[in-house]
Amino acid sequence: MNTVWIKTLLGLSISVAANAAWAQLPQDSRRAGGIAVIEVPLLTRMATFNQVPVALVEDAGRRYAVVGLPLDLAQGEHSVSVYTAADIAEQQTIVVQDYAYKTQHLTIKDQSKVTPDAAQLERYAREATEQKAAYRVFSPALATAFPSFIKPTAGRYSSPFGFKRFFNGEPRAPHAGLDIAAPTGQPVSAPAAGTVIQTGDYFFNGQTVMIDHGQGIVSMLCHLSRIDVKIGDPIAQGQPIGLVGATGRATGAHLHWTLSLNDARVDPKLVLRD
Repeated sequence: MNTVWIKTLLGLSISVAANAAWAQLPQDSRRAGGIAVIEVPLLTRMATFNQVPVALVEDAGRRYAVVGLPLDLAQGEHSVSVYTAADIAEQQTIVVQDYAYKTQHLTIKDQSKVTPDAAQLERYAREATEQKAAYRVFSPALATAFPSFIKPTAGRYSSPFGFKRFFNGEPRAPHAGLDIAAPTGQPVSAPAAGTVIQTGDYFFNGQTVMIDHGQGIVSMLCHLSRIDVKIGDPIAQGQPIGLVGATGRATGAHLHWTLSLNDARVDPKLVLRD
């Protein structure tokens, strides 16, 4: 079992199993695009990373901060601020390791999805602002445990998280989600319980549904051929939210699932047990 060392400002070191089989917690993977699971005092009332609140959950009588690590995070030491009932912040240091994401080259027939014109770029900017606002929602937890997640549709993983991508030979942002190959019209379900906070037909993402799972944990499901929910709908885990499609920038029918913790896009496989 791998072990990660957490160093506090007091100079102490605490060993935490990096791949411990916590029943209710995601896999601890301290890399850009990963998740850090940190045990904190039971009296902790808030924890932040880069001044953004992170999810606080309980498991087996213990309390944890579950921290999303952004894809552009530099390797090395970073601090998590932990606030007790006395409003005193203790800094816990996490060490982010290097991680070799693979490279992917894709051919897009619609060149406008690679090099948009001015009007399309303006549209994209408006849509990106809308989506970013949804990612920054921080609502109270639906439960004290970390949400249970399931795969939102059946199929093989066709494009893993974190790929360094090239479209028609041109470099673009890393793949900030997980693609699941599936035929058009196949049902897509909510990966965890929550509330629909955004829907839209976006330039790059196509028909999209965003779900708030509580405490800054948000799912975005993209390229749908049909949306069957609306903003404000409460959603149960496994409830249908739409159908697989190939809308937006897509080379074929599939579901793209982005998972965000504290406004950091993370690898969705870290919350799955399959």
